[in-house]
Amino acid sequence: MTEHAAVRTLIVDDEPVARAGMRQMLAEVEWIACIGEAAHGLAAVEAINALKPELVFLDVQMPGLLGTEVLQRIEHQPFVVFTTAFAEYAVIAFELGALDYVLKPFGPERLSSTLERIRGAIGEPAPAALDRLGEAMAQGPISRLFVRNGRSIVPVAVENIHWIEAVGDYVAVHDGSANPHLLHLSLSKLEQRLDPERFTRIHRTHMVNLDQVSAFKRQLNGNLVAELRDGTELAVSRARAQALRSLAQ
Repeated sequence: MTEHAAVRTLIVDDEPVARAGMRQMLAEVEWIACIGEAAHGLAAVEAINALKPELVFLDVQMPGLLGTEVLQRIEHQPFVVFTTAFAEYAVIAFELGALDYVLKPFGPERLSSTLERIRGAIGEPAPAALDRLGEAMAQGPISRLFVRNGRSIVPVAVENIHWIEAVGDYVAVHDGSANPHLLHLSLSKLEQRLDPERFTRIHRTHMVNLDQVSAFKRQLNGNLVAELRDGTELAVSRARAQALRSLAQ
């Protein structure tokens, strides 16, 4: 990106107020040029292919097509910043190669950090979104999770996770940090995206990273527990104990 080149930008959101707010904030940025808007998924596909923007602020939840589905249909590949009120789409957004994932509502301060990320990346070739989409939708395991940390979304390497537990409508991801990371999705859904050679479900409410297990031990009452390297002990259900009995000490 040259010093005075304006980045051709498209705003996609089904809420008129949200589009107007984004347009107003971007109007203060001299190196951004808003070239159009789209109010739903199909219109977004048409606008992206016709206008060929360099950057798209793309809502996830829209009539017609989800923002992630829009990327399946476009011919022109722009840089993408996902905007949404739903944190559960963060994983696939970053797997698709999104520059950022901004949770609504947000203001100029949060947008400013996004714009700095854009400035650092816009001079590089845009990621092959269709290739990334194929990887993200494949049945293969993911290598990282994206979790909320204050007002930011940060990556957590799957290999660093110790164990995961179901907490109501969330899962708590324990990786040795002071507090577990919360993700708004089910344990069963997350289990489908993790490497079964590394992670195993030991109970209805939790699963472990086998690389973090020091031993499976039989207690005096006959119950099996997984003892982790950090000293955590987790109960193993009877059904899972049957499958894991060869690992017990």
